[in-house]
Amino acid sequence: MAFQAGGQRPAPRPAPATPEAQAYLQDYTALLEAVPFPSLVVDHRWDVVLTNGAFRTLFRGAGPHPTAMPGDNFLRFVLFHPDASAVLGEHESSWCLPMLAHFAATLERYGHDHGLQAVRRDIAQDPIMEAAYRQGLPHWMRAVGPEAVEHDGAVRPLHHPDPRWGTTECRVVVETPRALEELGYTRLTLVLREPRRTPHRPPHTRRGASHLRVVQAAE
Repeated sequence: MAFQAGGQRPAPRPAPATPEAQAYLQDYTALLEAVPFPSLVVDHRWDVVLTNGAFRTLFRGAGPHPTAMPGDNFLRFVLFHPDASAVLGEHESSWCLPMLAHFAATLERYGHDHGLQAVRRDIAQDPIMEAAYRQGLPHWMRAVGPEAVEHDGAVRPLHHPDPRWGTTECRVVVETPRALEELGYTRLTLVLREPRRTPHRPPHTRRGASHLRVVQAAE
């Protein structure tokens, strides 16, 4: 966990520089709230800029955490929060590995970013996650191909707290208008699909970040 690794709470995000940008985000917030599916806006660090009510409902069961709350930084939530697997089905293969792959690509582009470097240090503090990141992840990315770092269009399992949804799937849709992109933000929506009808085991909540069993440390 980031807390065990000595991680620190992300710094407050600065407000948009111009009144026009601030007004745009205010209106975009209203638009986001009208969307029935969980939706969030993030920057390149996955710091969360906006969420809607459906997103907050989906993750309402996440316990307190000093650095990895879903409404603060979604990357840290997926990687470090002990309750992540209670919501994110097939947590290791369907969520952790794609997020790690995307993080590795982003780190190559923004290598000197302090927020990304802090995440990298916290990964390094956990021996299993570090082995997965350095040795297992490149093998997985070669096997999966270029889509390993793409979220748009991916179908991933979820455990929704609303029994009307229950264990289901979502399609990740990345849809970013030009004005939002110019601010350095990306919008993702988890489009919920009809619940599965096959029997399933209750979700297992992991305790700690040493969980990447699907990735072998070495070949």
